[in-house]
Amino acid sequence: MSWDVVLFKIPDDFASIADIPQDYKPVPLGSRVEVETALRKAVPSVDLSDPTWGTLEGPTWSIELNIGRADPIETIMLHVRGGGDDVLVEIFTMAAALDCRVLDCSSGDFIVTPEATDGWHGFQAFRDRAAWALGGSGAQQ
Repeated sequence: MSWDVVLFKIPDDFASIADIPQDYKPVPLGSRVEVETALRKAVPSVDLSDPTWGTLEGPTWSIELNIGRADPIETIMLHVRGGGDDVLVEIFTMAAALDCRVLDCSSGDFIVTPEATDGWHGFQAFRDRAAWALGGSGAQQ
């Protein structure tokens, strides 16, 4: 189970997914080469050996970067697992390098700062309750 967030370029006047017109087409993040270069420079430990599905490992968390095969790249879906608020710093480092915004897929709201941990904490609480209900220990998945 992962907490999913999307990186994409969209004007600041949109506060949530509900504000985005159905026919809106985001400006691409860049060409595949530009995106890979920006990510490697911003987060040197990112593993892009599979350029369509990268990974980033932290001390208590991991992120899978679903980049896809398209060129140019319009969005990157991040599948976040584990715990620790420092993961948001890494997410915002990638967003800054790509000059884009971060959308919490759980709430449909844009996250505006790495200190905005409500969505991440809410996901962890849900995950732990679900694991416990299924007979698990509630440990981070």
